Amino acid sequence: MVEHVDETWQRGLAIVAHPDDMEFGAAAAVARWTAQGKEVAYALVTSGEAGIDGMDPAEAGPLREEEQRASADIVGVSEVDFLRLPDGVLEYGVALRRDLSRLIRKHRPDIVITNNFRDSWDPDGNALNMADHINVGRATLDAARDAGNRWVFREQIDEGLERWGGVKQVWAAGSPRSRHAVDTTATFDVGVRSLEAHAAYLRGLQGFEAAEFLESVGRQVGANLGVKYATGFEVFRLGLL
Repeated sequence: MVEHVDETWQRGLAIVAHPDDMEFGAAAAVARWTAQGKEVAYALVTSGEAGIDGMDPAEAGPLREEEQRASADIVGVSEVDFLRLPDGVLEYGVALRRDLSRLIRKHRPDIVITNNFRDSWDPDGNALNMADHINVGRATLDAARDAGNRWVFREQIDEGLERWGGVKQVWAAGSPRSRHAVDTTATFDVGVRSLEAHAAYLRGLQGFEAAEFLESVGRQVGANLGVKYATGFEVFRLGLL
């Protein structure tokens, strides 16, 4: 069995590598939280321009940004930032941590949500993750600490941003080490519509069925939580307490 995530927070920030990363499982959770009156913003590190094999990146990037905004609106998210870093070749390092620290200091969230950044999507290593997810997730975790240190990326402080040490936890959706989850039974259909809004991307997957995929994952996690559908998270707690 898994535990329920702590939902006693008000502001959340989701930082992921690509358009559609939130929608492959976590969007239904976001719909639940916005319905509760929580504020959630999205930050996309890339525009996903390298994600459609049959479409040139110059055309795919703007289209995928448009689809992401529509998808976010479905689950009650109105603020969507794009860093527009190059898709497919993101590198973990100080530069990425700096960019993500800036986002966290801007939005001042209680909870930061990212994607699974383990090497695989399953415990046995049979479904390998990709470098962009791994690098963004790792940098997000580090940036959540960086944002609270006034002496790290202090030029941001000099520019007028205040340090933000208020991130309580970082949640990695879909991690094979998930020990927490949230009930998404009531918002499951909204999550499906949010994924289906990425129509151009899904067409490139040839035969992919959004509802079927999300149902298979959601039912498995839900069974462990004792509900019909759920989204799983690996929870990282910040601070010493």
